[in-house]
Amino acid sequence: MSDSTADVAAPAGARAPLRGVALPSEHGGWGLTLEPGLLGLLVAPSVAGACLAVAAVVAFVARTPLKLALVDRRRGRDLPRTVLARRVAAAELLVLAALVGTAAATAHAPFWWPALVAAPLVGVESWFDVRSKSRRLAPELAGAIGVCSVTAMIALADGDSARLAAGLWAVLTARVVTSIPHVRDQIARLHGRAGSTTAGLVADGSALAMAALAVALDDRLLAGAVAVLAVVAFQRMTARGEIPRAAVLGMRQMALGFGVVLVTAAGVLID
Repeated sequence: MSDSTADVAAPAGARAPLRGVALPSEHGGWGLTLEPGLLGLLVAPSVAGACLAVAAVVAFVARTPLKLALVDRRRGRDLPRTVLARRVAAAELLVLAALVGTAAATAHAPFWWPALVAAPLVGVESWFDVRSKSRRLAPELAGAIGVCSVTAMIALADGDSARLAAGLWAVLTARVVTSIPHVRDQIARLHGRAGSTTAGLVADGSALAMAALAVALDDRLLAGAVAVLAVVAFQRMTARGEIPRAAVLGMRQMALGFGVVLVTAAGVLID
């Protein structure tokens, strides 16, 4: 049965709870989750890397039911959605464990240190998640920077140097550090609230510093640093112009993100 046929055949009341429990509501998070895996696989393709890239997506999806289950537990309630969330989270975490186990078994070299460095960042995001405060800037940045560690893990799993792995992570960190505050500012203006110019400038400066760090770690990442600079310039030019619809803003950011990935990968592979 095709997906569309299943949607028609299933009663609406049966579909909605599972969709609400299993699918993330953060549409922009899909691009931020896919970018590290794509960059890693373009630079250092391997079976282990593919497993890690898929594991990142599974972890992103599993965050939704896990968050619901933990929030309900913290509030002392056990609703039908709570039971469903626990079951979905358990199944997805099993898949995640299998993917990471396969990556560990097939990797050409150890790849764990980026995960250890990223763990506190994921912990910060989870702390805010359980308290239903995940829309704040701190958890959004922490979670996005944490998932960017996947690109470093993929590079290490294929036997690349720690300097290149850290540099790839730094490029993607620079991209999210400038883009997330920019998007938040645009959404605020879209809803009639004032944005923060100072916060945007600090974010852009931090992004450029991270891009410079990436080049210092491995000069093959110069193209990626230039791509980050282009993103910063584009966002500055459009920051005070007409605000696009949220969907258009999201598609624009996804295009910018994948552009950084492709340029970065080309710079590494061509050099």
